[in-house]
Amino acid sequence: MLFGLTLAPVQAQSDALTLRDITSGVYSPTYVYGVKPMKDGEHYSQLSSDFSRIVVSSFRTGKETSTLFDAAKAQGPVKLQTIDGYILSPDEQFILLQTKTKAIYRRSFTAEYYLFDVKNNTFVPLSSGGPQQVPQFSPDGNVVGFVRDGNLFIVKLLYGNAEIQVTKDGKFNEIINGIPDWVNEEEFSTNCSYSFSADSQMLAWVRYDESNVDIYHMQMFKGSHPAHADNDLYPGEYAYKYPVAGTANSKVSVHSYDIKNRVTRTLKVPLDADGYVPRIHFTDDPTKLAVITLNRHQNRMEVYMVNPRSTEAKMVLRETNDRYIREAAYTDMKFYKGHFSLLSERTGYQQLYWYTLNGQLEQTVTKGNFEVTHFYGYDEAAGRFFYSARAESPLRQEVYMADRKGKVTRLSKQEGTNSATFSTTMKYFMNVYSSAQQPPVTTLCDATGKTLTTLVDNAELKQKVNGRLGTKEFFTFTTSEGVQLNGWMVKPKDFDPARRYPVIMYQYSGPGSQEVTDSWNLGFFGGGVFESYMAQRGYIYVCVDGRGTGGRGADFEKCTYLNLGDLESKDQVETALYLGSLPFIDKDRIAIWGWSFGGFNTLMSMSEGRPVFRAGVAIAAPSNWKYYDTVYTERYMRTPQENPQGYDRCPISRAAQLHGDLLLIHGTADDNVHVRNAHEVSEALVQADKQFEMQIYTNRNHNIYGGNTRYHLFTRVCNFFDAKLKN
Repeated sequence: MLFGLTLAPVQAQSDALTLRDITSGVYSPTYVYGVKPMKDGEHYSQLSSDFSRIVVSSFRTGKETSTLFDAAKAQGPVKLQTIDGYILSPDEQFILLQTKTKAIYRRSFTAEYYLFDVKNNTFVPLSSGGPQQVPQFSPDGNVVGFVRDGNLFIVKLLYGNAEIQVTKDGKFNEIINGIPDWVNEEEFSTNCSYSFSADSQMLAWVRYDESNVDIYHMQMFKGSHPAHADNDLYPGEYAYKYPVAGTANSKVSVHSYDIKNRVTRTLKVPLDADGYVPRIHFTDDPTKLAVITLNRHQNRMEVYMVNPRSTEAKMVLRETNDRYIREAAYTDMKFYKGHFSLLSERTGYQQLYWYTLNGQLEQTVTKGNFEVTHFYGYDEAAGRFFYSARAESPLRQEVYMADRKGKVTRLSKQEGTNSATFSTTMKYFMNVYSSAQQPPVTTLCDATGKTLTTLVDNAELKQKVNGRLGTKEFFTFTTSEGVQLNGWMVKPKDFDPARRYPVIMYQYSGPGSQEVTDSWNLGFFGGGVFESYMAQRGYIYVCVDGRGTGGRGADFEKCTYLNLGDLESKDQVETALYLGSLPFIDKDRIAIWGWSFGGFNTLMSMSEGRPVFRAGVAIAAPSNWKYYDTVYTERYMRTPQENPQGYDRCPISRAAQLHGDLLLIHGTADDNVHVRNAHEVSEALVQADKQFEMQIYTNRNHNIYGGNTRYHLFTRVCNFFDAKLKN
């Protein structure tokens, strides 16, 4: 326990930010959630705020026009008060209602679904055999697929909702069909691995054989919020397949199922024995299943067009990179009539390309020394592409349209960060704009960028934080190695240039990430509210994106390849040295902290060799990349067998070099960065005779929340910094 702390004077109580308010979401902005564009291109659907209705609104006016589902009026075998989510059939005449949702990992969950008939206002269970995962309608709307217990099922709506089990070999921790295993879900950003053909006659899926993947055993305690009564007398265990770097992954294969004839085939996809299939998509041609493959190093991506009946595969695209291929290459790949899109950084900057299904490059849609960040879609009728890009500054993002002749039009008007959700016909889009000074503003626009109406302006939030926030400033500086870095700082409202302030530095620093953007997302909770709270306590708060971060092209991002933590930590040390040269900063009272990769880089920065940090907090931090998963780690580091020097450059091996007071924080149920990382680095510090503090959170995962946990965590962090920096 820490006692006798003297805090800096704060403003009058009515103007003061409180940590309880910040961690409980009092300053969270309002967004328009769950928007699903509808087939007519004029409307979108979403859940009502009380989760009891599915409402339809106009893309032109934002006004509600109708109700698709009302729990109070719908007729079924049970009384539904609310629903957790929903899926519309292609013709929007049926809806899958999601209830009793139970989370598994970051993206996966089980739920009990009901099939709702919009016309008849009635619903029935999708299946009586137990909860389902990732249900989806066939293109003709007559079949619903889903996964249960690692097996694929289909329900034929035209045959009395007859249920057919497509696969029978699914088994926990051994075989999974149609949904990814832990590492494929986490690192390829997906929870579904099956697809229906355009004519609704075929089903294709990825099968994961994780029999040879090693198991990670996670001890579970009774805990609280929620309490696990089964673990009251003795701890329980959760054991699951988690491949650490350099070990065996799931063996993947691709299969098809003829729905009418009930024939299953194994598709002849040319795949390395240790390769990946991050995505499959049926194209508009029922004879062409697009199968996207990666080699284990993830520096070679191939797109195959596979006939689901003949099983033959033809490669139509090969994309290579001398380091690694970014996720956007396959996560943003979209398929249209006879075409598909590709985001590639083959020029050194991520740009948009347009291919035929046969692999012919038809158009280089965007060009320049800037990053295209997201492809929203293609208007087939008008021949127009819609995307976002950091074309004017790495710190900002705009929404653009490009036509088939190469003419580019900027659609978003405001300076800052813009992101869009387009209608199905690309005739309208919902734009969310924010800046460092402006909370998110959600507007409806037409395809020229003209604002039609404002849905949410967060004026109440702006008023709520008015006069309470510190002064936010962007800055750049050049390191001793000649690298220009971008950053922001938050100064106290009553900043006195004659004083010398202690500094808290925050960073994430992971490959391709960006913390320094002109957006309301600035800072840990957004809006700079936590940073302003610390400024209110007498600190200057700083964040700098070092080498390895995104928005500035492939060379800047990928210069950390094979050596994670080396250049990233040097740049945080350089930041501290630069700050220490400023007249209003006390160079002897600088601290650093971060979460996840940011925690790793906190440890690396404190052991970099130059003793610039008085203190640091590392939360949920990897301490040696050999403990982390294959897909993420090997993308940037290759395997420990291939790159032993890179892996050896880690907080554990540098424990004896640690300088400054350290607080380690971790959750015991972190399925992502296992708590073993904290235990192993703590042991290294003990043996190096380095004193440190440690905070463990029972049964908490990588996000460390639940009940009073977040408030407790940030109170602990704030008190630690006060104890170490205010003397």
